[in-house]
Amino acid sequence: MQEIAFMCNDILKWKPDIVITEKGVSDLAQHFLLKGNVSCIRRIRKTDNVRIARVSGAKIVNRPEEIQESDVGTECGLFDIRKIGDEYFSYFVECKAPTACSIILRGASKDVLNEMERNLHDCLGVSKNLYTDPRLVPGGGAA
Repeated sequence: MQEIAFMCNDILKWKPDIVITEKGVSDLAQHFLLKGNVSCIRRIRKTDNVRIARVSGAKIVNRPEEIQESDVGTECGLFDIRKIGDEYFSYFVECKAPTACSIILRGASKDVLNEMERNLHDCLGVSKNLYTDPRLVPGGGAA
């Protein structure tokens, strides 16, 4: 119990608003963090963690005792949680210089969702091609 308190104090001395981790967080650690007015998001994917670090200007740290002031992200203006359907989603918005974003797809079935994902992937590919080489040839007999 005392070791968990020391770890939480190492985090709390930097006065964060939210702590994000890829691993689990014990109930006792959540209690200590909540007493310090710090929210905690746990068990997120590594890719999501990297995106959040890029957007917020934070660095991913492995041990609480190694945290430095430069590791704490300060570039995110607002953290928001919204419920869409039956699931909760976390949003980091009003960032100073965002370099990542998420696109949430929802569909009636797995097949519909898979088709939407394929179409979105095609659209993003076309957009990337237009961005890198902004020339268009009209199709469908328009030429």
